[in-house]
Amino acid sequence: MNWNAIGRGSVAVLVSAALGFGTISCSRDFTVAYVYATAVQGTTGFVSGYLVDYQSGALTQLANSPVSSGGRNPVTLVAAPSGKYIYVLNRDDNNVVEFAVGTDGKIYPQNTYNTPGTYPVAATIDATGSYLYVASTFQPGFSSALPGPGNLTVFPINTSDGTLGTPATVNTGNAPIGVASSNYPTGSTTHFIYVADRETTTSAGGGTSPIGYIQTFAQTQGSTTLTRVLEPATPGQPVPLGIRSGVQPSGIAVDPTSRFIYVTDDLSNQVGGYLVTTNGLPQAMINGPFATGQYPSNLTIDPRAKYLYVTNFNAASVTAYSIDQATGNLSGSVGSGAVGVKTNPSCVTIDPALGIYLYTSNSGDQTISGLQLSPNNGTLKDIQNTPYPTSALPSCLVAVANGQHATQVVNNQ
Repeated sequence: MNWNAIGRGSVAVLVSAALGFGTISCSRDFTVAYVYATAVQGTTGFVSGYLVDYQSGALTQLANSPVSSGGRNPVTLVAAPSGKYIYVLNRDDNNVVEFAVGTDGKIYPQNTYNTPGTYPVAATIDATGSYLYVASTFQPGFSSALPGPGNLTVFPINTSDGTLGTPATVNTGNAPIGVASSNYPTGSTTHFIYVADRETTTSAGGGTSPIGYIQTFAQTQGSTTLTRVLEPATPGQPVPLGIRSGVQPSGIAVDPTSRFIYVTDDLSNQVGGYLVTTNGLPQAMINGPFATGQYPSNLTIDPRAKYLYVTNFNAASVTAYSIDQATGNLSGSVGSGAVGVKTNPSCVTIDPALGIYLYTSNSGDQTISGLQLSPNNGTLKDIQNTPYPTSALPSCLVAVANGQHATQVVNNQ
């Protein structure tokens, strides 16, 4: 996830095990998941937590919420697949803060880790929960005063306690803006990491214009080393910057089957669709790109891999698409156009438990909007009491299941 595209030393923080990470304040029968949202007041960062009602999807703010994000200007956050830990990126302090999720949904800061790169903007975790990938605007040695290439950092995750190990880094293009991970194919120990990158091209007259790319990296299980998968080169020409992807990418997602990649483009008001080839490189879908609303900012795919949802920042809406299971092509969900939310939706998430409640962080009016999606056709409708107030301007959000049992509802459908 990434919000920074549209605007806006390592200190260990230990929490005593005697806290027990809280006590259960709500029955699992009625709290199916939790939603956590980063927010900014000035540059001060916060994380707000909410209970998700099983029957309605309505949000109730946690009693100890909000808590400090552990840094300035938090731009995004991601959750471990286990739902036991979340990781917050604080852009202005170049750090990642690890939080433990208690049995009642309350979060507790554990450790703070510096990012080797400057201005982290996007993050993802692989499906096994073994690695955290952080894209930063600048690689070490560069800054706003001395612009240069970006950086992708790989932190190994200790799945027993959520701590991060010694990171490895690899250079990216000049403006990485999003990162996504594929799953490991059956029988393979290699998977792929994709970085959406913004570049500029210079015309014969000396003018510049934006251009987007996707860069592909291969990773072998058990290693933090990323190896760039190079695109076919034209004889006599320099190595390509990546696979062309529109004008100005704003978000990237890989579907749960790891067959399709989707990239939103906020200048062309489109989402590009790509097939994953045998060597991991994206290949543009013949029928793409696909139209969105104004200034698409973020996207997500439902846990069943049937539907894709795009937030339209300037249009204050979410567009729903059906994913053709054979080709990956997108089409408007049956009977559903863009559904209105509040001002400037910046991020979107779907609860991983039932897989039917969708939420957007609305950075323009300090709210979270809630929608219910139909697992039959992907259409959206408002849920009870939406929108829900936040403590400050929300930048992004993520949902985690309340206990492992709840995820079986999605997995068994």
